[in-house]
Amino acid sequence: MTALVDVLIATYQRAAALAVTLTSLCAQTFRGFNIVVSDQSDDPGAYAAPEARAALRVLRAHGHRVETHRHLPRRGLAEHRQFLLERAQARYALFLDDDLILEPDTVARLTRAMERERCGFVGQAVIGLSYINDVRPHEQSIEFWQERVQPETVVPGSPAWQRHRLHNAANLYHVQRRLHVPRGEYRAYRVAWIGGCVMYDAEKLRATGGFEFWRELPPEHCGEDVLAQMRVMARHGGCGIIPSGVYHQELPTTVADRRIDAPHVLSLESGARRDAS
Repeated sequence: MTALVDVLIATYQRAAALAVTLTSLCAQTFRGFNIVVSDQSDDPGAYAAPEARAALRVLRAHGHRVETHRHLPRRGLAEHRQFLLERAQARYALFLDDDLILEPDTVARLTRAMERERCGFVGQAVIGLSYINDVRPHEQSIEFWQERVQPETVVPGSPAWQRHRLHNAANLYHVQRRLHVPRGEYRAYRVAWIGGCVMYDAEKLRATGGFEFWRELPPEHCGEDVLAQMRVMARHGGCGIIPSGVYHQELPTTVADRRIDAPHVLSLESGARRDAS
């Protein structure tokens, strides 16, 4: 059955974390989604672990179509995301990291915001609650969209690039606690990018090239989600929404080599590279 949302999860060597993320999906109030999990772990794979398989069985019992794939060899994060995008059939593609905890209305709020804003993507930034007592007023500036989200150009080094600081640590948690946005409502704000939980209009993502730029990068890279969002935002707009109900499990990164950062290497235009200077 074709759903309104396809949830796309790339995973690598995180069986227990993946199981927690999948269990969060089991509890979602919005039911109109299917799931695609693509695994690049060593044998037998993260989704083959008993705890992940149990969560997948619950999702299937709830009526969600579930696909699991072993996608090897590893050619980098961008190629892995492009593989997932090519599996998507729904109007909206929700890319989730494999180490999150989602509140039950997360998918519902994202979908409602996409339907209202009609932009390229909407995300809920991931909160690290180990920083709950680390209050950083100097990083808590937030710029709200007063009308419908519009296209805008954000590139490394621009003033708007500094918006990313809002998503550090638990900054967003402190901001939304202060603003008291009622549960069930949301406020859209301007972003540089959002990591971990982003819902795209799938056709708008494809129209800007998706993650096809993986061919222009070495296998070891990072920032592929940032570059894709920059390109979508320049043509179709994108935003974050608060309150965010997405929390990081705060595991060590699986991307050890981060020297090649896609938005600092490739430009907004497909096929163009940034000046190395």
